[in-house]
Amino acid sequence: MKRVFAALALILGLTGIYSSAQASPKEAKIGFAFSMTGGAAAYGDMQKKGVQLAVDEINAQAGQDGIKIAPFFDDDASMPQQGVNVFNRFIAADKVVMIIGPTLSNTAQVTDRIAQQSGVPVLGVSNTAKGITDIGDYIFRDSLTEMVVIPNTIRVAKEKLGIKKVAVLYGNDDAFTKGGYDAFKKALGDSNIQILSEQTFAKGDRDFAPQLTQIRSIDPDALIVSALVEEASGIVSQARRLGIAESVSIIGGNGLNSPALMKNAGKAAEKVIVGAAWNAASTNPLNRKFVEAFTAKYGSPPDQFAAQAYAAVYIAREALGRAGSTDNRKAVRDALAQIKGLDTVLGKFSFTEGRDADHAPVVQVVKEGKFEVFGE
Repeated sequence: MKRVFAALALILGLTGIYSSAQASPKEAKIGFAFSMTGGAAAYGDMQKKGVQLAVDEINAQAGQDGIKIAPFFDDDASMPQQGVNVFNRFIAADKVVMIIGPTLSNTAQVTDRIAQQSGVPVLGVSNTAKGITDIGDYIFRDSLTEMVVIPNTIRVAKEKLGIKKVAVLYGNDDAFTKGGYDAFKKALGDSNIQILSEQTFAKGDRDFAPQLTQIRSIDPDALIVSALVEEASGIVSQARRLGIAESVSIIGGNGLNSPALMKNAGKAAEKVIVGAAWNAASTNPLNRKFVEAFTAKYGSPPDQFAAQAYAAVYIAREALGRAGSTDNRKAVRDALAQIKGLDTVLGKFSFTEGRDADHAPVVQVVKEGKFEVFGE
């Protein structure tokens, strides 16, 4: 009899061990391609921080029946070819279930085609140029496009400031800045605002005096800027230094939505108006918790790029749960497409039929070195 009980105890014990192993958290490999170096490094650094915070929170709460995330970070160096190398490594070597990134639309236009062909879902967190999700049905983004953000920005600026005539300055060699220009031009036309002058620059330019001097001479009500933050900082600083008075509003899109603008341009950034998808002052409970946790962890507050990256991890977690799998790429893609009304730091979040982000945009203004909601 003792032998029978001992055998039963051994069987039960082994069964318990087996059950415990089966119930342990499942691990999902996700690749994160961000610009940690190069021209978009200011965005990539914040994106990585936002992701790491979300991963830490999710993994701490996974429990026995949950899902843990195994993050694979890599630097796309703000360059399409390096992004290609990163995507190929994620897909073939690391065998990730999905990819979040890359930082720039220029890179996404190349890398996302590789993921589409391989059947790997991609969730862009800062790709706002036109046509990104048209690449294919595995391509998603939680970043509002400039075609959503900018018309709202122009509408609000016209209502609050009464602008009637503007000058436009944009980067003509980047998908994001050209896409922003297209969105601004259409929005200005729809609002019956006259464009007095259109000026261009190239990525990496440092001297904007020729363009700004010409703009100063025509006395616009506002200067419209479509630029990444590095060039935008120089434009804002030089505009004020050249005497483009504070009475001339400077209005930008998503590219200016970074603390780096205030850090680099200093007091010249005051009163700059920026279209955005997120504001730190939102009273959304999830957002307040996020801002507090991010600030405590990193010693400084998050920006929109951190918020969108943070939200993406939770969106991915929701899709993994719905898919019931941590390695079935098609199931995860199908689950992403079904997400509607998910509570996130960005607000109630849904994907449109075209796999673009659907949530309310905001308009911000720089006051005392911080972004505040414009008009409040």
